[in-house]
Amino acid sequence: MRVALFVTCVNDTLYPDTGKAVVTLLERLGVTVDFPAAQTCCGQPQFNTGYRHETEPLVERYAKAFEGYDYIVTPSGSCAAMVRDNYPRIGERARAEGRGEGLAAVAASVVPRTYELTEFLTDVLKVTDVGAYFPHPVTYHPTCHGLRMLGLGRRPQELLSHVKGLELVELPGAEECCGFGGTFAVKNAAVSAAMGADKARNITSTGARAVCTVDNSCLMHIGGTLARLGSDVRPVHLAEILASTEEHPYGGIR
Repeated sequence: MRVALFVTCVNDTLYPDTGKAVVTLLERLGVTVDFPAAQTCCGQPQFNTGYRHETEPLVERYAKAFEGYDYIVTPSGSCAAMVRDNYPRIGERARAEGRGEGLAAVAASVVPRTYELTEFLTDVLKVTDVGAYFPHPVTYHPTCHGLRMLGLGRRPQELLSHVKGLELVELPGAEECCGFGGTFAVKNAAVSAAMGADKARNITSTGARAVCTVDNSCLMHIGGTLARLGSDVRPVHLAEILASTEEHPYGGIR
């Protein structure tokens, strides 16, 4: 199979170790991973802010960058949901406006091939034990896009439950939003901060050493809030936990 990594803007700019962890993990499982250099933003910030027409060239660029790959794997529930849920909407709107079938066809070409990492592991590779080692208590926050748009369900927790040494601690109010929401955090800063504070307090109450999610955008918000509250709980992307072994630890916790 031909597999490509869609690293996403946030990871490429701020969390490159997450992208590296995905490659490490998949290669350990026998998957050869390519990184198409032509990839850019999926268009989510533009689309969520109401700039649908400005998003359309990014839909086309995404399809072109990942042309010919059997699977497009991303460590971001948010960006995977943008492709799977919103690309078809964008194509349909273009068709309804009398601008032809082209954009709808482009969207249809990438939607079934785009997978969030935990989906790819459990649904395509059919694995739950990836040979990881992370000897710490960890709590999991199900991000809104992963939970509600992708329907990841218990896939992430199932993967975490098979990590050697890891104690998975249930998070109170787990399904409540962390308050980030992309541009929501900018437009509604006070509400976003209050939601983040509630989430951080619940995370701290678990006694976990780390909190993980499938989205570094949410972890950025959660981690900043935890730091301001003086908590020593470390935010770690799920990919870094799954890539971690006794010989090559990820996640920065010793």
